[in-house]
Amino acid sequence: MIQLKINRTEESASGGPSIGAVAVLMLVESVGSGFGAIALFGDSELVASPGTSIPQNTAGAKAPATPSINAATATGSKPAAAPTDVSNRILNASGYITARRMATVSAEIMGLITAVNVEEGMAVKTGQILAQLDSAVAKVNLDLAEAKIKVSEARIGRTKADTAEAERVLARVQALTSRDFSTEADLTRSQAAVEGFRADIIRMQADVKVAKLDAQRQREHFDNHTIKAPFSGIVTVKNAQPGEIVSPSSAGGGFTRTGICTIVDMASLEIEVDVNEAFIGRVFAGQTVEANLDAYPDWTIPASVIAVIPTADRAKATVRVRIKIETNDARILPDMGVKVAFLKA
Repeated sequence: MIQLKINRTEESASGGPSIGAVAVLMLVESVGSGFGAIALFGDSELVASPGTSIPQNTAGAKAPATPSINAATATGSKPAAAPTDVSNRILNASGYITARRMATVSAEIMGLITAVNVEEGMAVKTGQILAQLDSAVAKVNLDLAEAKIKVSEARIGRTKADTAEAERVLARVQALTSRDFSTEADLTRSQAAVEGFRADIIRMQADVKVAKLDAQRQREHFDNHTIKAPFSGIVTVKNAQPGEIVSPSSAGGGFTRTGICTIVDMASLEIEVDVNEAFIGRVFAGQTVEANLDAYPDWTIPASVIAVIPTADRAKATVRVRIKIETNDARILPDMGVKVAFLKA
């Protein structure tokens, strides 16, 4: 390190320091990794930054020399960067993970919930019982309808027996009439009785059919008290608890539930993005896509374009694009944010 000192050569008449002791401030630009400032105040020492030379002037005073400046720094240019590969991505967009099969399961009738058999995150199969409503009244109505079927069938049996008896009477009357032991009125009366019983059988058979239809209706109503899964999936939301009232539509009160739970078919997940209509010409069905979830930005998911929805959003000037996810993974969840890159053909 080079140190410089300026000594006083003269004093003022008053015995104080001379005006020749002048403070000098100089900034020296760094060359390489060194940088520094040179300050001179009266008798203070001047310390030069490493690598900076300070030559003496012609008068014998020590004056700092201007440091050399790199040519590249002087012109403002930067060293040439290595050439990079041309990206295969022609368009970027952002969207969300959506499910094509997602349903909030409810009841077809209003009723009191007696049991809920699911929790969030539970996997369910098609036809699995999700909840049960109070079905006491429905069970009584079903039993009554089935009893009516038995009554109607018993009446048919009785009428068939009467018909058989009437046919035997008719046969005897016909035999007596042929030998003139019976009148024509007895014969016609016996024939009418047989035809009447036969008509009663047809009517009662219709009554049995009506009773069976009523029983089927009551059975359907009874089955509506058991809520089942419409398809296989994962329960994402549980909306009701035992003791609450459920209704297929809002009843106007704040204590009536309109759904039991929400089921999502994880195998139906796909990506929906909004593409600016000015660039929609770069997107086509079957196009290869790379997707990155916001939750896992370093994970590239292979995907492809399913379809370009043939309508535009007037407010946003965008067109919706459906993208198929080529792999199934438990990390992919509905409503996750995702960024996609459309690749060249």
